[in-house]
Amino acid sequence: MRILIVEDDPKMLILLRDALEKQLHRIFLASSGTEGRDIALSHKFEAIILDAMLPGMDGFSVARSLRESTVSTPIIMLTARDATGDIVQGLDSGVDDYLTRPFTFAELFARLRALGRRASASPALSYRLGDLELNPQTHLASRAGREIILTRTEFLLLEFLLRNPHVVLRRDAIIDAVWGYERTVENSTLDAFMKQLRSKI
Repeated sequence: MRILIVEDDPKMLILLRDALEKQLHRIFLASSGTEGRDIALSHKFEAIILDAMLPGMDGFSVARSLRESTVSTPIIMLTARDATGDIVQGLDSGVDDYLTRPFTFAELFARLRALGRRASASPALSYRLGDLELNPQTHLASRAGREIILTRTEFLLLEFLLRNPHVVLRRDAIIDAVWGYERTVENSTLDAFMKQLRSKI
């Protein structure tokens, strides 16, 4: 899953990132409500983990703004605010789930899986271009019925390209989508992965 974490506590941000990356999720980070909202509006994610108390724009306002902008990405609100009124406010603002601290990563992972099952109740989303097909839910890629074995980075690269068919994509947009905003990636690295991906497909 491509997951956006919006959290202003640097330690919690890193803990969440490391734990979710070990589960093979693709993680993107934001440390303020305004930044998180802007990233969620301009990129596609399978889930958003959203803190309630954030600088610039609180989590309730972020969720409400995204829903008003027709962003339907599932949102888990993660917060120490466990009063009934806070939970009701979170759910009414448009979040799909509300997890209070302290929590276990096992519970967070289970809630993410539950969100994934709800999404998969609708027809499976796959990308096709000619005889090339990629399914983000099953993590399978094939061409003319023949399975293509891809590394994690190659898969993310192909997914982003197929999400944007017939569009000229800037190098920085590709790097941000595949490696993340916080990573510095040389153009030569992107070139090497593009060459390897072309040879496989």
